[in-house]
Amino acid sequence: MSARDNILGRLRAASIPATPSLPDVAGWFDSRRRNEDLALRVTRLRTALEGAHAEVHDATTADWPAVLLRIAAAKGLHNLLIGSDTPHGAALEARQPDNLQLVRYAQPIAAWRDALFDGIDAGLTLARSAIAETGSLILWPDASEPRLMSLVPPVHFVLLDTATIHADLNSAMTAENWQDGLPTNVLLVSGPSKTADIQQTLAYGAHGPREVIVLLLQANGAAT
Repeated sequence: MSARDNILGRLRAASIPATPSLPDVAGWFDSRRRNEDLALRVTRLRTALEGAHAEVHDATTADWPAVLLRIAAAKGLHNLLIGSDTPHGAALEARQPDNLQLVRYAQPIAAWRDALFDGIDAGLTLARSAIAETGSLILWPDASEPRLMSLVPPVHFVLLDTATIHADLNSAMTAENWQDGLPTNVLLVSGPSKTADIQQTLAYGAHGPREVIVLLLQANGAAT
């Protein structure tokens, strides 16, 4: 019998170990989950975002365009990139702002790359939800709001409905049924882009927006 036959014989005779049971991920998170209401989750998220140098502003589902336009004017922004076909983009267009040009992301990137990278002051995207535990916004890019909208403009406005703030990542994945389908990119954003040199000096905007501005949307008339 050859050495090859001996090796194959031992492999075939070896017992196959039983498949180990999967860890109880849901049980682990359930045993450690905080007993908190939505107001406490909002507070935790705000604290974490502001700690990461993001701006957080209260607004309602009715007045957020006015809040955004006021912030844009204070920062001296001249234009704002909006999605090709989104309800929040349409809401801003309906306001017909005088001092802020609204630019729709309506062309393939190859057709206007230079203008996007060199001529856009800010972008606006919607957050699908957020995670209070880590202070993270969950972005779900699609054809109407591609990934570049939250990556390229130096100022990134994000709309977040406070009702969609989850306690932790497991809660978000479970409640939103992520197992049923994911986009090409799921983004967890916790603040402006930043990097540090060997002396640990932070620089913002090196690999993405230097400013992240979050508008926390409460229901109309809700306390903030």
